[in-house]
Amino acid sequence: MSDQKNPWKTLSGELIYENEWISLNEYQVINPSGGKGIYGKVSFKGRAVGILPIDEHMNTWLVGQYRYTLNEYSWEMPMGAVPKEETYEQGALRELKEETGLVAAKLDFLCKIHTSNSVTDEEGHVYVAKDLIQETPNFDDTEDIAIKKLPFTEALEWVLEGKITDSLTVAGILKYAREVGL
Repeated sequence: MSDQKNPWKTLSGELIYENEWISLNEYQVINPSGGKGIYGKVSFKGRAVGILPIDEHMNTWLVGQYRYTLNEYSWEMPMGAVPKEETYEQGALRELKEETGLVAAKLDFLCKIHTSNSVTDEEGHVYVAKDLIQETPNFDDTEDIAIKKLPFTEALEWVLEGKITDSLTVAGILKYAREVGL
């Protein structure tokens, strides 16, 4: 996309914090204007995946849960972390089944998104899941999830009204709406 050279210079880096989900590194840098400074970067151990399930009647499923980091309730597409030993597609199918009970016979790549590229190197992939069969969800121990089936156009309205703010969900719903001519 661009042949721009990196104007940042890294002088040193140090691991500040790490747990089983994330690591935080702090870097001593020379910024693009030539000044010294620090830069923090959060890296995730798993890769982000979001799934937009769509049935033959243009319905979708959202999951709702209280997000500790935001201190508020959030409606979003089914999503989760994909460990390095799984492909994005395998992780997408697993997360969809875990969070909604849906099993998809068809999975198509929709888009790639950098979730917050000023502080993290996280890259998320979004897929559209079709040819769905309903089975039983299998939530993680940390999840208290509500499942909502609704027309895709209503989910699109929720994005446009600001009721949905999760970056993977917003990007996925807007991209899919464009693809289907809404």
